[in-house]
Amino acid sequence: MEKPVVIIGVGEMGGVFARGLLRLGHPVYPVTRQTNARQLAEQLPAPELALVAVAEADFPPVMDELPAVWRDRLGLLQNELLPRDWQSRELEPTVISVWFEKKKGQDAKVLIPSPVFGPRAELLAAALGAIDIPSRVLTSAEELLFELVRKNLYILTTNIAGLRTGGTVGELRAAHAETMNAVAGNVLEIQRYLTGTELDRPRLIAGMLEAFDGDPDHKCMGRSAPARLARALQQADEAGLPVPSLREIAREGRGEE
Repeated sequence: MEKPVVIIGVGEMGGVFARGLLRLGHPVYPVTRQTNARQLAEQLPAPELALVAVAEADFPPVMDELPAVWRDRLGLLQNELLPRDWQSRELEPTVISVWFEKKKGQDAKVLIPSPVFGPRAELLAAALGAIDIPSRVLTSAEELLFELVRKNLYILTTNIAGLRTGGTVGELRAAHAETMNAVAGNVLEIQRYLTGTELDRPRLIAGMLEAFDGDPDHKCMGRSAPARLARALQQADEAGLPVPSLREIAREGRGEE
């Protein structure tokens, strides 16, 4: 029998990975809000993987309470992840940038293959492959950084621009290119601050547009869009960045001139 896997957070995304891991023969142990994770860690001190599949808002408290014996076998899949999120905790996790959407009652919808990097990258890739979701294993931390920033650029640009334009990513690109480019430029300024590195802006923009092509009918604005804008503005304030397009969209949302 394959070694057990722990999944922390068993929502739609956690359920996708659970299904793939079960197909590979791994017993899966879920950690929900009602689970005593420390007790489970005593029973399972050395799982093959401890996959943190909670939403972004729940990520910090979950990581703060993470059992110590699982620290060296972590998998992370949250949106808006960057290396500082695990380096500040002295972790070396396996990280996947998820490019498929899973909603209740619907099969997973793939935009582009999901890149994954880290000690257990092959396991996550195999789990997704077992349920016909494409992925690709990266070979360096530099590649991972690019892919995480690309995903952040896609999510933040579409969500924040969508607060003004509504509609789909295809419509954003075709009819609101000025707003899209202005928001993307501001987002990349924040990402540069958060990563502390120079970014290949043309390549990142091209990568974002590739994801647009993967699902042109994808809605720009999800429920998290206002929170993403607020978080981006907080980060911009910390960095002393003007980000005029983001601030203008925030003012529009408050009904200000």
